[in-house]
Amino acid sequence: MKYIEELREDMTVSEIYFCRKKQELLTKAGKTYFSMTLQDKTGNLDAKVWNTGSGGIEEFSSNDYIYVSGRVTSFQGNLQLNVDRVRKCTEDEYNPADYMPCSKKDISEMYSELLGIVDSIKSTYLKELAESFFIRDEEFKKEFQLHSAAKSVHHGFIGGLLEHTLGVAKVCDFFAKTYPIINRDLLVTAALFHDMGKVYELSKFPENDYTDQGQLLGHIYMGARIIENAVDKIPEFPERLRNELVHCILAHHGELEYGSPKKPALVEAFALNFADNVDAKFQTIAELFAGDMDNLEWLGFQRVLDTNIRRTSR
Repeated sequence: MKYIEELREDMTVSEIYFCRKKQELLTKAGKTYFSMTLQDKTGNLDAKVWNTGSGGIEEFSSNDYIYVSGRVTSFQGNLQLNVDRVRKCTEDEYNPADYMPCSKKDISEMYSELLGIVDSIKSTYLKELAESFFIRDEEFKKEFQLHSAAKSVHHGFIGGLLEHTLGVAKVCDFFAKTYPIINRDLLVTAALFHDMGKVYELSKFPENDYTDQGQLLGHIYMGARIIENAVDKIPEFPERLRNELVHCILAHHGELEYGSPKKPALVEAFALNFADNVDAKFQTIAELFAGDMDNLEWLGFQRVLDTNIRRTSR
């Protein structure tokens, strides 16, 4: 099998992929074409069927596994598959495990490392809160380890939420060791919980799409609400600490225009926002490089980074 991460410009492809999204669109000349997002466990690939009237184009839909034949081209610095033939596959033709993107890191090892951070929390109240989710809540533990951290952009794969959360928590631990003004227990606890709402904002794979409540409420509000409800069950949890923790979650995107209902007002909230941004940006760059491994030239303007980038010279 030719995985998406192995594809290069001018390659011919005859493979089975998961059709994550299919749209029927019109060219400027008014001609119908199909725009698709193809997926396997290594990534996504934009694909187009320009000649929809061809006898080789059979009926298929989003969330189907499809057999495609075509040639890999480049468009605006990104790879694209121009499809000549396509058909829907039967269940005995593919293994779903080959098509769902997954963290390249060991999920069990990452979770063990995260539990080490939970164990390092000295505050009785914050440690009890963290253990109630990451140790005792079996359903949450399962969903947290299998969920992505995003529909796209960064950590959009199985184990992505765990990988991102662990990355943010480790950066926050570094901040706390470097800057004594930071309350480490508060910061690392906020890091562990900052994106927990994504378990409910995003659906499971293969869809990995926004749920109805995710569209209406968003992960920041949902995560803050869940934490508030959990805190209410812990006797004598300090009100001041509760407000500080919830504030860090509400402010972790940093700016109102980025979805945070509050801007950071605590040093820990600033630190969480910086750590979240660092981990997301570096993962975004890593995923861009992984999609064009041999290219040492400029990759073109990247909207999510608001700049043009290239690899460092080897």
